[in-house]
Amino acid sequence: MTDIALQTRGLGVKYGNFHALAEVDLQIRRNSVHSIIGPNGAGKTTLFHALTGRVRASSGRIELDGRDITDTSDDDRVRLGIARSFQVTSLFPNLALRENLRLAAQGRTPWQALAPWRRAEANAEALAIADEVIERLALAPVANRLAGELSHGQQRRLEVGMAMAARPRVILLDEPTSGMGIDDIEAMKQLIRDLGRDHTVLFIEHNMGIVMNISDVVTVMRLGRKLVEGTPAQVRDDPEVQRAYLGNMITGDIA
Repeated sequence: MTDIALQTRGLGVKYGNFHALAEVDLQIRRNSVHSIIGPNGAGKTTLFHALTGRVRASSGRIELDGRDITDTSDDDRVRLGIARSFQVTSLFPNLALRENLRLAAQGRTPWQALAPWRRAEANAEALAIADEVIERLALAPVANRLAGELSHGQQRRLEVGMAMAARPRVILLDEPTSGMGIDDIEAMKQLIRDLGRDHTVLFIEHNMGIVMNISDVVTVMRLGRKLVEGTPAQVRDDPEVQRAYLGNMITGDIA
């Protein structure tokens, strides 16, 4: 099996005459933490939409474990092993944390998720996955609390957990620390770093301390194209990156 979990070749997304993405080549290594950074309008979110199938690629190719998924629907991509969390939390606020995770785990097999005659407790596998993810999220003390009653940081971790519950090969995280306080950011950093042990993680992030601390590879985008790619140290020291985007922000102390 190849070491590359997710790959794009010449990926482009075009809206009329506007090229949101152009000739993007990515190779995301298996069991790595790979970050995507760039200023607003760089194409980061469009890239995520293309990878998950929310928007159709205008050109190029997307491969998951060597399989061409360029024309595969978004729901089929989930079943093949791609899961995503969003910048804005998307939970079931009136259901308990554990129930949110159970539904996410059960959603891996839609024919079971759409079986209203079955009691929730009958799906032992989904319940076991939910409990496993709760422990990994360090959220056991609030497992039975309604998702809408959780703190913002706990909700963000729960959303990552819902992606995990689908047992994906690749997890895409869109600004996972957005709006978090310092303590919650540290917990999320540990969670993302830990995910790299048994998942492939691709994430968009504006917090450079997190990017430089936990990324194996950093891709910098500008105007829909890949500008620079390398290790955090290589990206931090690249003069073109500093001129084009990060300036002095990346040369300071890394948290």
